[in-house]
Amino acid sequence: MRAVAVILAATVSLALPLWLSAANLTVYVLAGLYAVTAVGLSLLMGYAGQVSLGQAVFFAIGAYTVAVLSLHGVPAAAALVAAPVLAAAVAAVVGVPILRLRGHYLAFATLAFQLIVLSVISNTAFLGGGLGFTGIPSLGIGGAALTSARGYAWLVWGVTAAVMILTRNLIRSRPGRALRALATSEAAAESAGIPVVRYKLAVFALSAAYAGFAGGIYVFFIGYAAPGAFPVALSVELVVMVVIFGLGSVWGAVAGAVGISVLVQVLNQVGTSPGMPQYMPTLLSYAAYGVILVLIMVFLPGGVAAIIPPGAVASARSFVSSFRRRQ
Repeated sequence: MRAVAVILAATVSLALPLWLSAANLTVYVLAGLYAVTAVGLSLLMGYAGQVSLGQAVFFAIGAYTVAVLSLHGVPAAAALVAAPVLAAAVAAVVGVPILRLRGHYLAFATLAFQLIVLSVISNTAFLGGGLGFTGIPSLGIGGAALTSARGYAWLVWGVTAAVMILTRNLIRSRPGRALRALATSEAAAESAGIPVVRYKLAVFALSAAYAGFAGGIYVFFIGYAAPGAFPVALSVELVVMVVIFGLGSVWGAVAGAVGISVLVQVLNQVGTSPGMPQYMPTLLSYAAYGVILVLIMVFLPGGVAAIIPPGAVASARSFVSSFRRRQ
């Protein structure tokens, strides 16, 4: 059943770009980029138990890394490789002090870090200041370059599939079991011989690398980078994506990214209708995020996936197995 689900998901992902309109294709690409970032955030929050409200800052670091390097003559592929490396390095340095915090203190610290980085970018001429960068070349290797949204869609969702496979293998490995133990109780994990500080720092850097890589592709796709493209609302949006289908679920993070991306597009269309004030799209987005988070916390603490009965999947597998035996 799992193999059938994977094949079906892959087929749909490859076929969608062939018939989506230009506007919807852009949403599809962005949903894939947010899915990559959300998977990293799910790994950090759901499996390692570390709360972050500043994941968008690493998305921005990856984006600006690509923008600066590509505009200074560095090949696009090299600039894209540098994006997750720099994002992970920054996370490793910043994580040393802030990962000593826990709970809402850690959440506020990551949020403060994003605000500081955005302020530095806005006031640094080398980084384009408040206006940012334009004219960023397309992603390519040698003479071949991606110039169509359809090509970016296939690339992005290929990267999403690779990130999902990598993350699932990590979760099932020995370090993955250590992360789950860490999320349950840091004291118990440390008493069992797990290097808690090292694991927290490693997963923080890995989640940042995911976001940095997605941010690098984002800049190549959009063609510009500006501080306003990475607001605090994006970090909140990423948290909602991870929470809505349940923390600690790779598929849930991807489904949440797709669902929230579509919802944001609908809210933007409503907010930009004739007669609406200029701030309406942002207001509707924040209102939607607040309502979703409250509903999830009150009625579905385990996410939408908690609605599925615990034995439903096992029963379905048993039915399929018995059907095969009868055949």
